[in-house]
Amino acid sequence: MATSRSLALVTGASSGIGLELAKLAAQDGHDLVVAADRALADAEQTLRALGAQVIAVETDLATPAGVRQLLDAVGERPVALLFANAGHGLGGAFLDQHPIAIQHVIDTNVSGTVALLHAIGNGMRRAGAGRILITGSIAGFEPGSYQAVYNATKAFVDSFALAIRDELKDTGVTVSCLMPGVTDTEFFERAGLLDTKLGTGKKMDPAEVARIGYDAMLEGEADVVAGWKNKLAVAMANLTPGERLAARHAEMAKPGSARH
Repeated sequence: MATSRSLALVTGASSGIGLELAKLAAQDGHDLVVAADRALADAEQTLRALGAQVIAVETDLATPAGVRQLLDAVGERPVALLFANAGHGLGGAFLDQHPIAIQHVIDTNVSGTVALLHAIGNGMRRAGAGRILITGSIAGFEPGSYQAVYNATKAFVDSFALAIRDELKDTGVTVSCLMPGVTDTEFFERAGLLDTKLGTGKKMDPAEVARIGYDAMLEGEADVVAGWKNKLAVAMANLTPGERLAARHAEMAKPGSARH
């Protein structure tokens, strides 16, 4: 990729919020390295049509080998913008979930994110410049009955983002955390949540969510909750006992709840 344009790296870019973030970066004049564990041909075509040079990497960032494959695609080129957006959910009761599926959620949302941030963040710190947007979730503010592992990983991500931001505050590198609520993406199908109230309820447009996060990153904001209803939900979560939050989440995420 021989070009003088700056580079943006976007994970979870095949669809949803990740694709919308990649489109915004392309429209702002950045070339792209995009990654996902699904086919990227359609996304790549869309992004090239916006004028970006694109390297697409289909890989599983839940594995060290997958992270290495992505870093190899970036090579020595400086990354100006990093969108750490890859993430998976998993619905159902914890003890009914397969251990391999549980571990994959943890490895994607936590281990892969940490490994990528360590590698790209070090490059940005050496360069004295860079912007990072990590996709957390308002799910990190409440115990997620019937989505217990996912919510716990997002609690980690939300906390991790703000800690790393503080450590990098005098380096020229900014870290922002986008915390969406329920968004209209493939997440619910992949997580097995289509028979729940959570999966069938009203959802935000991923393009709107991406724009909120992208603008917050450019402004250097610490974190941003997408949507006023989600802001209200976070405020209420901070005032509500955890046990009650877990029970309320169960009403929305319990398998079959969409039928009641």
